[in-house]
Amino acid sequence: MDCQECHKRPAALHFTQVINGEKTEVYVCEVCAKEKGYMTYQEDGYSLHHLLSELLNSTFESSKGTSEQTQELQCPQCEMTLPEFKRIGKFGCSMCYETFSEHLDPIFRRVHSGNKTHHGKIPARIGGDMRIKKQLDSYKEELQHLINNEAFEEAATVRDKIKELEEQMRGDDT
Repeated sequence: MDCQECHKRPAALHFTQVINGEKTEVYVCEVCAKEKGYMTYQEDGYSLHHLLSELLNSTFESSKGTSEQTQELQCPQCEMTLPEFKRIGKFGCSMCYETFSEHLDPIFRRVHSGNKTHHGKIPARIGGDMRIKKQLDSYKEELQHLINNEAFEEAATVRDKIKELEEQMRGDDT
C-alpha cells in the first residue's frame, strides 16, 4: 500500500485514531509521518515512555484548570507534582491517583476510545466463577433498577435468573 500523504513511497506506519466513536485509519511512510507530526524522531528510538509522555502532555494541555493550579498540585504522600508526573509518565504512589484524579479523565478517554473506565478481559480458563459473579452483579443492579421503577414482573424474572446463577455457583463449589 502506498503512503496516503505523498503517494510516492510505501506506507510503513499505520495509525488508528478514534474520536467520539469515529474510527480513522491513516497509512503513511516514515518521512510523511515525521513531517505531519504523527511521530517525532528520537535518536535512541521511540519507546513506550516517549509515547506516554506525548500522550500525557497533549492531554494535559487541554485539561481543566489554569497552569498555576496544576503547577501547585502535589501528592501529599510521595510529594510528586503534576509537572513531574507529566515528564516521567508514571505515578509515585497510589495516592497520586486521588490527587491528580480530575486531570486523569482526559487521558483515560484517549486511551480507552472515549470511555473513562477500563473493564479488562477475563481469561477463559480461569474466569468461570468471575464471569458468573460479574453477571450476578449485573443482574442485581438491573433488579434494583426494575424495583425502583415498579416493574415487578420483569423484576421477578431477573430474580429467578439470580437464583439460577447462585445455585450454579454453589454447584461448582461442591
